[in-house]
Amino acid sequence: MKNFFLYDPKLLIYGFLIIFFASYGQTFFISLFNIEIRTHYNLTDGQFGFVYAVATTLSSILLINFAKLIDYIDLRLYSFIVSIGIFLACLGMFFLFKHLAFLFFIIFALRFFGQGAMSHAGETTMARYFGKNRGKAISIATLGGMIGVMFLPIIVINLMKNYSINEIWLIASFTILLFIPLLFIALSNQSRRHVNFKKTISNENLNKKWKTREVITNSKFYTYLPLSIAPSFISTGLMFHQIFIFNQKGWSMEMLGKGYLLVGLFSIAGLLIGGPIIDKFNTRKTVLTGLFPLFVCISILLFFDNYFFFIIYMCFYGLNFGITIPFFGALWAEIYGVESLGTVKALLHAGGVLASALSPLVFGYLIDWGFGILTIVFISGLIIIFSTLLPLYKKLP
Repeated sequence: MKNFFLYDPKLLIYGFLIIFFASYGQTFFISLFNIEIRTHYNLTDGQFGFVYAVATTLSSILLINFAKLIDYIDLRLYSFIVSIGIFLACLGMFFLFKHLAFLFFIIFALRFFGQGAMSHAGETTMARYFGKNRGKAISIATLGGMIGVMFLPIIVINLMKNYSINEIWLIASFTILLFIPLLFIALSNQSRRHVNFKKTISNENLNKKWKTREVITNSKFYTYLPLSIAPSFISTGLMFHQIFIFNQKGWSMEMLGKGYLLVGLFSIAGLLIGGPIIDKFNTRKTVLTGLFPLFVCISILLFFDNYFFFIIYMCFYGLNFGITIPFFGALWAEIYGVESLGTVKALLHAGGVLASALSPLVFGYLIDWGFGILTIVFISGLIIIFSTLLPLYKKLP
């Protein structure tokens, strides 16, 4: 393990930081301002879900071509572009003009640069440059996102006591400016790193350059795609409408703030467990267990209300975050190799972003139409079962 950390510590720091700052475009962060945004624009749950879904869907479509640039341009340039993008998006939330089109544009930018492009950069870089240790590398880098989940909600909830949401987003934008110089320090030897990476690729399969058209016509892609994007659909829907769910279960907002600590801690536990497991065992068999924590989550929502099961719910919610990232991050590198990983993961990130766009819309209108947790759990359960059984049905190696 010591050799792993000494192999390229600066690149691990880069991965940690860029995935941490991607938090500003993640649903868990944006949803903290759900009530204030809906009040500002006089929107229902379903209407805000619609705006969120359309903006996120557009970002997922454009992400397909943008994200694969990481295969063709210097990582420093790619990272600088997406960092400036998320900075401007956060700055836009500071102004938050009254016109609904402005909200749409800002949500699009947050999702495109944050959840999409920055997360893509961190995960793809770890999977590409750490070889057989990619599972551990993805886990360590993703700790940045888990730290964001643990502490950003608590920080925001406390800041809301003295600052407006506009001012909180202004603070967020300035923290991005502090990140950009660190980015270039962490990637100072990127040219040599990439040259060494190219030299290490000797396996013919890993040298194959997959084009987007080839990937989307390959059956393996569709066999594992539902399994990879199901967590985005379900967990985003639950998180985006967490205030409705908490009200239905009788759980308080104070519990939510404390619960995010559990989400973060168990996300880290999932990463620490998932990374070494995926490096040691058969990836394509191991990933079939990836949605089990999410299944436990929705089962708790269906059957239990008391405080003890709130704790269990948040723990398994976090475990789902932690385990799925190294599991699915390593899966696609194993299937398609690492040289074209940016192209492949661009499609995956686009699919994940699209899935995360649909669930706030679907769950939001279900709420508006009077449906409750039972319907949400039923839909989520069907998705989990189908996604897990599909690779078994196809019997791919």
